[in-house]
Amino acid sequence: MRSIYAIYRKEMGHYFVSPVAYIIIGVFLILSGFFFHIILSDIMQQAMQNQFQGMQLGIPTEFDVPSAVMRNFFGLISSLFLFLTPMLTMGVYAEERKRGTMELLMTSPITELQIVIGKFLASFSLLILMLLPTAFYLVFMYLHSDPMPPWKVMLAGYLGALLLGAALMALGSFISSLTENQLIAAVLTFAAFLVVWVLDVGHGLGGGWGTIFSYLSITHEYDGFTHGVVDTSSLVYYASFIFLFVFLTVRTVDSMRWRRA
Repeated sequence: MRSIYAIYRKEMGHYFVSPVAYIIIGVFLILSGFFFHIILSDIMQQAMQNQFQGMQLGIPTEFDVPSAVMRNFFGLISSLFLFLTPMLTMGVYAEERKRGTMELLMTSPITELQIVIGKFLASFSLLILMLLPTAFYLVFMYLHSDPMPPWKVMLAGYLGALLLGAALMALGSFISSLTENQLIAAVLTFAAFLVVWVLDVGHGLGGGWGTIFSYLSITHEYDGFTHGVVDTSSLVYYASFIFLFVFLTVRTVDSMRWRRA
């Protein structure tokens, strides 16, 4: 446990010594805040239009503005992850290999699993720090909603965002462990993200293949969380996805030690 914490502390220090983490978090918060304002304004305008039309027809209308805003907002977060996560994971192993510091880790009394877990936890902690300020947008909206909507929708949405981010971090870290070039790692990670992203269009194929593609899609399982639904199958999917790529990363790091032996 102490070895994992040492790797974790080293990685967190590395993130915040360089300006990369600050820039990515800043860009994420600026974009998320800007689009949240646009989403909230558009949906409130739609609600007012529906209410006006209902009054003209003498039909009472109800429009759940907070839930609609959150569904769109969490959908936006998933899109931002697609573009920003590769920049967070591209140097997790690639930079270590390029600088030669990976050799020091390989010769230290630390196992491959401890190295991978420590680095993954550091990346995941950065993801939490990036997401945390966005909660103020939704809390502000909730406190000014009447009647106040259920908090479980927001909590489910953030749980889904954390699982989605962790899955992408695991995949990105694995790809970073395959190369010494950060740019190549970022491009390959983005390409891999696109593949697991667009698999959801496979449901249009119908039949067995459509079902398989939809199940493999990383966004298909995410949709339920944005509606406030926490499904056991989605939890199993993300846990399996994370475990698979953490395991593959451990195997890759192990191969580095074997090649240097």
